[in-house]
Amino acid sequence: MLASLLLAASIAFTEADARFAYCCASNFVENCTPRDAGTVRGRIASNWLLDAVSAEGVDIRRDVFRANTPCGERTFVNLYCEFKSDPEAEWVVVMSHFDTKPATCCPGANDGASTTGLLIALARSISERGLPGGNLMLLWTDGEECLYGYSENDGFWGSRHAAERLAREGRKVRAAICLDMLGDRDLKVTVPANSDETLAKIAVHAARRAGLGDGFVARVPEEVKDDHVAFAAMGWKAVDLIDFDYGSEPGLNNWWHTSADTVDKLSVESLHRSGRLVAEMLNIVL
Repeated sequence: MLASLLLAASIAFTEADARFAYCCASNFVENCTPRDAGTVRGRIASNWLLDAVSAEGVDIRRDVFRANTPCGERTFVNLYCEFKSDPEAEWVVVMSHFDTKPATCCPGANDGASTTGLLIALARSISERGLPGGNLMLLWTDGEECLYGYSENDGFWGSRHAAERLAREGRKVRAAICLDMLGDRDLKVTVPANSDETLAKIAVHAARRAGLGDGFVARVPEEVKDDHVAFAAMGWKAVDLIDFDYGSEPGLNNWWHTSADTVDKLSVESLHRSGRLVAEMLNIVL
């Protein structure tokens, strides 16, 4: 399947795109912290995103929905951009959550904002330079973080709603790519075990094609609960790209879901490398 998917690269993610992604992430944290899902602050964050993407001349749409939570029914907001080149083609979905972990005073600079900024930059880049083929959806999900503990009605509200909506609409999804925590200065991109095998291989191959090195993407035996799970549950190929080594020392994750998850932990270089990886994956799967 890898050989049949190889296409001439046409989507790029430049250093200028990375600087723009960093600025977006930084401004998002400054203006939208906290942004817990289902709260007024969460809706303010969704409005900020809508304005930020629209300002770049990109058509972005809001999807407001209600869902049950351990604290009763709440309102959530997903946002998405669609780039179509063939009405009959399958869809590739690239997603990032934008909410923060509730009740932790967490700015979510890496966990949420970094990949939110990356998607804004990718949306601008594709809008300006075009799509090589296929159909692409960029999706910002609300409510990835759980209130208490991940369960049927706690966490992943946005990704579950989006996957169910696409299924109801009869859309065919070729691949779903989840981006999470990819702005860390000490970047270590991993693909957890509960990712699709073919897409995991494509991620490793794309890193080589982008000149990022053989070890840039590491496959790990652990499973990670993330937004890709809702798409996999629909029977679609889904992969998670995540750096879950985010802390004060190697092997620690002690900045995750804490007040230490701040913008100074991010770097333009890491966002450039992450963006190049995603761009190359899209050149292969679209």
